[in-house]
Amino acid sequence: MSFSGLQLKPKIVRRSTNDVSTLSESMHYIISRVLQFRGVLASEQLDISISGLHTHELLSGIDKAENLIVDAVCLDKKILIVGDYDADGATSIAVAIRALRSMGVQNVEYLVPNRFGFGYGLTVEIVEVAKKMEPDLIITVDNGISSISGVAAAKASGISVLVTDHHLPGETLPAADAIINPNLFGDKFPSKMLAGVGVIFYVMAAVRRRLREADWFKLKNIDEPKLSNLLDLVALGTIADVVPLDQNNRRLVDYGLRLIRQGRGQPGISAIIEAANKKPSEIRSSDLGFIVGPRLNAAGRLADMSLGVECLLNDEPARCKEIAIQLSDLNIQRRKIEDKMREKAFSLISTPLVDDASLAPALCLFHEDWHQGVVGIVAARVKEQFYRPTIAFALVDNNVLKGSARSIQGVHVRDVLARVSSRNEGLIISFGGHAAAAGLSIARSEFSKKFEEGVSEVLDADTLNRTISTDGLLLAEDMSLVLAEELESVSPWGQAFPEPRFDGVFKIKDRRIVGSNHARLILEPTGSGKRIPAIMFGGADESWYADANEIRIVYRLTINRFRNQKTLQLMIEYGEAV
Repeated sequence: MSFSGLQLKPKIVRRSTNDVSTLSESMHYIISRVLQFRGVLASEQLDISISGLHTHELLSGIDKAENLIVDAVCLDKKILIVGDYDADGATSIAVAIRALRSMGVQNVEYLVPNRFGFGYGLTVEIVEVAKKMEPDLIITVDNGISSISGVAAAKASGISVLVTDHHLPGETLPAADAIINPNLFGDKFPSKMLAGVGVIFYVMAAVRRRLREADWFKLKNIDEPKLSNLLDLVALGTIADVVPLDQNNRRLVDYGLRLIRQGRGQPGISAIIEAANKKPSEIRSSDLGFIVGPRLNAAGRLADMSLGVECLLNDEPARCKEIAIQLSDLNIQRRKIEDKMREKAFSLISTPLVDDASLAPALCLFHEDWHQGVVGIVAARVKEQFYRPTIAFALVDNNVLKGSARSIQGVHVRDVLARVSSRNEGLIISFGGHAAAAGLSIARSEFSKKFEEGVSEVLDADTLNRTISTDGLLLAEDMSLVLAEELESVSPWGQAFPEPRFDGVFKIKDRRIVGSNHARLILEPTGSGKRIPAIMFGGADESWYADANEIRIVYRLTINRFRNQKTLQLMIEYGEAV
């Protein structure tokens, strides 16, 4: 079923800036323009070498965190890593475990809550499970900043707690022995955009320094570990969690990608890539987000993320391959579930929808048959299609709904939920998240109306007017494999440092369906006589181009790699008939 007719038509806006660039004049003018639009004005901003990383010493509370872990290591105390069930959480666990083991620590285990049995974070219930493992120290990764009750329960049981997280803190912090979070009030770490895996990487770097100062590695007769060898995990978690790629995160991701391409990464990551019929040597940042991340996330969405963590921790290629195939199978199941849920979600919206103006400022969707592990993806799809802050809910039991929210530019969804919660006592059982995404649990109630009211309060006249930003026009002579390769060389691209996309008018010279539902077009930049292949994934059911002779598209300049051949290809992201 196609719902393209329901999509609210966006306005295409070309980026512009008044900033003056001092980049090299020898650089291709398109590259210079693209970088200028992203605030890169001087050559030093292009330096993403690992040597330029911010130091861990700037993280507030890092001394307390070091003391907790070093004390546990030196006294052979039991350390338990408690993670999250998404890709950021899984890679965070893997970084913590691999780093500690490389420092000679064996008394360390991990626990990842099952999404369906325990929910998110260090809950009181997960502490009860943890107690059976008899830890002396619990380290949370990618969670914990909102785990007030869970931390209190662990402390009451005599367990020390170190919280490492990157989610925005609430008004009240958990009473942990130490908290590492660059978003804490007053924290001086320059990059507030670290993913959870980035935070624990920095903590492990601090621990290594302290152990070095204590001559730990000499006493144990082991080589001091090179923690940069874990940056493929950091790159995966950072891209999969869609955190903004500031210069510090670009350093982390770039080095991690180099490890993967050079065959020096974790066997599990390479196995997932190969199970997707991709070559590790050709992997890009977008592949981590659209190929590796979803397969890893599928374990947490449909089964148990422990399967994904095992893949990241295992060093046996054969076992990693076996798990990677299982993850790919789970991802196929996830897609089938998502397709059915998305169709239902769109039909729930389209039934009362008369025109664009009749669409509510925020959307809350629920169906009793929906899978709680997939509601986040459905919320994202609805948000993309209708450009409204969206929450999709699944039924947990007869009275409780679990939801996942996705928002648009200009609406900080976690702040909206905080405002709704403070005004309506008991309406929201729990919540947490970021500006663009959040999770929550509610009792069956009139929540939708309250959420719409909360969103309406922060809207201005233009917030709901969807725009697509582009880097402008490309001349026909600039549409070349050479430029596509140069654009790739400037990567990694990602959130807040978006991959370049352009717009233009083209004549359709040929059209056909390839694969299961993809549209492949042969396009001619108007008046040029040049023929360029283009692909639109999932475009088989789209109707806007079917009878058109000329189209305006938003596209990326990409390289099609097939049978060791490289050809230019336009990747269509949006289009309309002219």
